[in-house]
Amino acid sequence: MKFAHTMLRVKNIDKSLNFYTQIMGLKMLRQMELKNATLYFVSDERECCTIELTYNHELPKDGYNHGSYFGHLAFETDDIDKFTEKIKSFGIDYTRPPFFVKEGGPKIAFLEDPDGFSIEIIEKK
Repeated sequence: MKFAHTMLRVKNIDKSLNFYTQIMGLKMLRQMELKNATLYFVSDERECCTIELTYNHELPKDGYNHGSYFGHLAFETDDIDKFTEKIKSFGIDYTRPPFFVKEGGPKIAFLEDPDGFSIEIIEKK
């Protein structure tokens, strides 16, 4: 068994593609046109962790809700301070600024993507 991808429904594909490619540093793998939706697949440099951004051509009248089961997507960085400078240059701030999980442990922070999905940033040294 091999993990394939995670799918997120997005409201504005341009904002979402910009966030995941320009800010998070993922690359566009491919795009797939369906009758009622367009799927955009983005991944890290190793192509081990792929996200499918699904843009439905007709959004539900009441939009989407995240429910209470989903937690967050997590990304690793070598330098959380450098990443912080990068997101600030895009006008983005953390929902929870960088902090140490425990003494000697990893430094983490949280932000949100354009659709409000929680993103954890983990600095591992």
